Amino acid sequence: MVAYTLRRLLIAIPVIVASTFTVFLLVTMAGDPLANLKGRNPPPSPQVIAVEEQRLHLDEPPLQRYWTWITGVAQGDFGPSVRTNVDIGHEIAVRFGVTVRLIAVAVLLALVLAVVVGVISAVKQYSGIDYGFTFAAFLFLSMPSFWFAVLLKQGGISLNNLIGDQVVYTIGEKSVIVEGGAWAQLADAAGHMVLPTISLALLSFGAWSRFQRASMLDVLNSDYVLFARAKGLSRRRVIVRHALRTALIPMTTVTALDFATLISGAVITETVFQWRGLGEFLVTSVSQRDAYAVLAWLLVVAVAVIVFNLIADLLYALLDPRIRHE
Repeated sequence: MVAYTLRRLLIAIPVIVASTFTVFLLVTMAGDPLANLKGRNPPPSPQVIAVEEQRLHLDEPPLQRYWTWITGVAQGDFGPSVRTNVDIGHEIAVRFGVTVRLIAVAVLLALVLAVVVGVISAVKQYSGIDYGFTFAAFLFLSMPSFWFAVLLKQGGISLNNLIGDQVVYTIGEKSVIVEGGAWAQLADAAGHMVLPTISLALLSFGAWSRFQRASMLDVLNSDYVLFARAKGLSRRRVIVRHALRTALIPMTTVTALDFATLISGAVITETVFQWRGLGEFLVTSVSQRDAYAVLAWLLVVAVAVIVFNLIADLLYALLDPRIRHE
């Protein structure tokens, strides 16, 4: 198991290098990062522009700029930002916690709903319940993420206006001022998570529930499940103790592979609900052609996706003892 983990981590290194270098070239070709500075009225002096070009390493060839950045990352330096008052490393660390909090709760909610709905749909195949769950799954699956997020936000605003008080938070990841102690702050943070979490979770729930249903149906028709029923085991015990555990293995794969999709969904969700997470950081960095900030975002996301997939691989052995990583 240790050797397998080390091999996966070593394979991930060239993947990260290739992806970050490709994005670096795309960002550097997108335009001049000093365009906003040069467009000021009155324009800055050539000396000021030269100082900024040297600070951002714009006076170096692209390959040398990338090498300077990647060697700096190895030492904990994510490079200079176009925004002079921004420390990329500090911003990434703060915003990473915000985004992880949102994604973790959304994944947990989507998984629980998907597994429960998928299992019930499979057990009650072609029943009214199955058709109802199928309709709901395809409904959420077909909704554009930005449209669904805006719909939830508008619904929260309308509810607040109807009641005449703020019962649903629609902006930000926390209130500017929270009166009370730790419990009040915790309740405030939880309240701000309701709409963004629902927006992100339900979009994943649609696909995951259908996959869980198909996986559960496949297991229920397998020989060992039929043999367990023939031995006289109760239907509930066969489903919970034998079928469900095996049916969860493909779901583990789907969840890991969809992690990148959740990250992209979080970008939209954070933008709509004005969360200061990695999504908002990416949008701002791209709009200002901040190459090193975009690279830092990509590096964090790439490492998170690789780690998440590695954890999924290692969970296989726990879910099914027949699976071994030699």
